[in-house]
Amino acid sequence: MALGWGSKIILGASHQLFPVLIEGKLHSNFLAYLSFIFAATGIPLLVFSFYEFDMGMMARTGATLINLAVISYFVNLWLSMSNTKKQNVHAVFAFTSVLWLFLTTGLGLLLIWNFTSHTLSNDSLHYLSLHAHLGIIGWFLLMIIGVGSRLIPMFLISKYENTTKLWWIYALINIGLLSFLFLFLSSPRSELYFIPIALISSGIILFGNHIYRSFAKRIRKKVDEQVKISMLSVAFIIIPIIVMVAIIAFFTTVSSTQLALLYGFTIFFGWITAIILGMTFKTLPFIVWNKVYHNIAGLGKTPNPKELFLNSVFIVSGVSYLIGFLVFGLGIIQRNTLILNVGAILLLVTAVLYNFNVFIILFHKAKINER
Repeated sequence: MALGWGSKIILGASHQLFPVLIEGKLHSNFLAYLSFIFAATGIPLLVFSFYEFDMGMMARTGATLINLAVISYFVNLWLSMSNTKKQNVHAVFAFTSVLWLFLTTGLGLLLIWNFTSHTLSNDSLHYLSLHAHLGIIGWFLLMIIGVGSRLIPMFLISKYENTTKLWWIYALINIGLLSFLFLFLSSPRSELYFIPIALISSGIILFGNHIYRSFAKRIRKKVDEQVKISMLSVAFIIIPIIVMVAIIAFFTTVSSTQLALLYGFTIFFGWITAIILGMTFKTLPFIVWNKVYHNIAGLGKTPNPKELFLNSVFIVSGVSYLIGFLVFGLGIIQRNTLILNVGAILLLVTAVLYNFNVFIILFHKAKINER
């Protein structure tokens, strides 16, 4: 889920979107393809190794290839930023997230080796929460805020802009994550973990306020379904925080195992999936349209980018996703297999419809009507 779905699609999309953030060009298409090849090879190897729970040579090779993918990606973004003088807070968010990603995958490689060679002082499961949160907060959250704070106002055609607030968000989240790293390594009392939670939550609340003000000051009054789902994902960010507070405080009747499952589910199937579902059909059609019609746009009437996919299918997939998310979450809380199965089927329907619409876009052929 984290590598094959969330990270892979963000790696691909950001090769297209990062030049928008820095108002320049991507340094190297070769490094972009190299990153794809390393990730596309390494992720299946790692998935199969975990399925067999064999942390031998295949797992080590997969983890190494994933790190090479991240290194290629990091070098490409760094050189791209170096080649342009127009750097902004959005680009800094994205670039910093890649540094956290590299730390996450590097730790993941050590954890793979630690299963068989005792590389670290504790067993690999001890470091699992550290590994997970470096990726969830440092990689996913920072990247999504950096890109989302640029794209969502742009799609809304909003007049609102507050760079100072975005720098505050950047500082709060990174200080919060660094404090979590310090607390984890120093093994303090669990109550102290409310400090990083408070810092990161403050950053998220400010981000939500930023998106709300962008929405309030938008020029385009009609908001399409894709942007609505992307904005909903911002609201979804608060759900895992509430669950995490419940886990630490132990003031709930729900077991810690259920809460842990609910926490992970609301992160990966909640705000990460929601923003990807929305942004895919705002960015991918423009990318494909530009590729297909760039050189022939003046020869006749061309379809709009939004016409490259079936909006009715997108709406059905969005409804299926929202209901499936709520039903499956309820199934986790209730420990009800029937409810879980219903939620899983609805989420599977979402995945099938999403892929169907994406492939319609990817295999679009030029259609030009003479004027």
